[in-house]
Amino acid sequence: NKMGNRAVITIKDKDFPKEDWNSLYLHWNGGRDSVEPFLHVAKLYDIRCQEDSSYAIARLSQLIGNTLGGTLSLGVGAYKCLDTTSDNGVYVVEDWKIVERENHDGYEQDEHDFDEMVKDIRSANDGVFGYTSECEGEIV
Repeated sequence: NKMGNRAVITIKDKDFPKEDWNSLYLHWNGGRDSVEPFLHVAKLYDIRCQEDSSYAIARLSQLIGNTLGGTLSLGVGAYKCLDTTSDNGVYVVEDWKIVERENHDGYEQDEHDFDEMVKDIRSANDGVFGYTSECEGEIV
């Protein structure tokens, strides 16, 4: 029983040194099987990513917070201010896709079903983000 399932999600920004990249710290749900669905839904909602990484991190933290509930376990800041060497290391993201991994042993958690996670994330967020879809597995 671990004391967390931590990770950092950072948005690659070619205009700034890595230590200044806008990043998000996750205390729970830091496995790839949670992070990929979170990123997928952010892309689905057409949230700006590369164009404005501080906005992107703010919206991503809102989306994740809405999904997980409560008021703990999320943080935002510059890459250099966050714990980038914890359980799942770092996910380097570009246009809501994982493009690199850092401080990571190669094992990727695979306990959560992708489609189920997306459904849970969307049921907590579609209304908040004003998203409706005719085709992509409407939530009933």
